[in-house]
Amino acid sequence: MYLLDQNIIFPNVEDADKDGLLAIGGDLSPERLLLAYKKGVFPWFNENDPILWWSPDPRFVLFPGKLKVSKSMKQVLRKADFTVTINEDFLGVIKACAIAKREGQSGTWITDTMVQAYLKLHQLGYAKSVEVWQKDILVAGLYGLDLNNGVFCGESMFTKVSNASKVAFISFIQNTNYKLIDCQVYTKHLESLGAEEITRDAFLKFLK
Repeated sequence: MYLLDQNIIFPNVEDADKDGLLAIGGDLSPERLLLAYKKGVFPWFNENDPILWWSPDPRFVLFPGKLKVSKSMKQVLRKADFTVTINEDFLGVIKACAIAKREGQSGTWITDTMVQAYLKLHQLGYAKSVEVWQKDILVAGLYGLDLNNGVFCGESMFTKVSNASKVAFISFIQNTNYKLIDCQVYTKHLESLGAEEITRDAFLKFLK
């Protein structure tokens, strides 16, 4: 376990423990966050806890060419009941993600400090949001970081309407040219869409 100080550096990711925890402390400045993601590290911590930095092995990712779209979802997409936009309401998306209820979790890791940190990254052109609208109402979305190297690091998503978050995810992937989507850690929901686990070493090669 490494304790970070004011210096914007990270230890070797191979020093992470078996759960992927690498370091504690530091801050959420744009400079530190960008360095973290470029090294395969991301922050994840509960409200009132210190900042925890993770680099799990294996890593959960999606190769866009392996995206799975079910017949029922193809029908949903064809119906065009939703309008999908990019970067139209980043703040609305991240705040909705923060309050979304998730099975097995209480509270949120998307604290006010996190919101402000990623909002700065959005203003700098790194953090992106995908919005799904239904009759001008924001009903789903996702956000993450574009590292400008063909990798998009997904952070969180939310939905208020059935299938709407899948619409956001699928539409984003089908209309962008990323070589890899970083999903960080396993979820059954993203596995159903084609995400898979690869070794941390393999993931780091994509980052380079």
